[in-house]
Amino acid sequence: MDYRFSGDGLSIRDVGMVYRRDDQVTTALVGCSLEIPVGSWASLIGASGCGKSTLLRILADIVAPTTGAARVGGLSPSEARAMRSFALVSQQSTMLPWRTILANVELGLEVAGVDKAERRRRAAEAIELVGLKGFEQAFPAELSGGMRQRAAIARALTLKPRFLLMDEPFGALDEITREKLNFELLRILKETAATLLLVTHSIAEAIILSDVVAVMSPRPGRISHRVEIGFGHDRTAAMRDDPRFVAYEAELRHALHGPPTASRPATELSFA
Repeated sequence: MDYRFSGDGLSIRDVGMVYRRDDQVTTALVGCSLEIPVGSWASLIGASGCGKSTLLRILADIVAPTTGAARVGGLSPSEARAMRSFALVSQQSTMLPWRTILANVELGLEVAGVDKAERRRRAAEAIELVGLKGFEQAFPAELSGGMRQRAAIARALTLKPRFLLMDEPFGALDEITREKLNFELLRILKETAATLLLVTHSIAEAIILSDVVAVMSPRPGRISHRVEIGFGHDRTAAMRDDPRFVAYEAELRHALHGPPTASRPATELSFA
């Protein structure tokens, strides 16, 4: 089928994914479609195994869909990868333990063949942007998990990607660190004007970091519900106290788990 795409954002059209191993067939995705305009932020949430990460991997040109098509900035995922239009940040902040943070952040540029002076300059800029200035010569083992994750984001930003694909980037962190990095990421997104697609299991994180949250059904995954988040891009921690935040949480929870059922009255117990 010839899919016609409009716009320069992230586009997923009627994507399906079937995995086959010997005689076993697993349908991971069915008929998934999503449009994320340039400069906007979106999240995918859903139960484990629903295909959230698979959709992200399709956009990142790691796997090809069985049916349907995807575009990144108007390009196929493979073309976008060749143009370094996007960066992928995963849950594991993979750092080479024998390299300093500065050298780790430079790594993508080094692989891309950027000269030493330019990659040092861009790495230093990215390190300052994520709040790690002063830790350039530290080694990964000397930093906390949150700081290593910041370094992973800095490494992604050195490539100046138009699109940032993030797969549970803060999932292994404690709640306090996670929320702090959520708002750090908001600042970075505003400064870089990058388009974000985030995979997360956290409803609150999805609301904080999104203009739209797409809810996926259990496998075979499909996008079953969309919630527009009306906070604009000037967000602070005070949004957590806004009544709209509570309403968005309730809507997303109901979309994931169904509406709450009336509880039965407690049965009186008597003891002899």
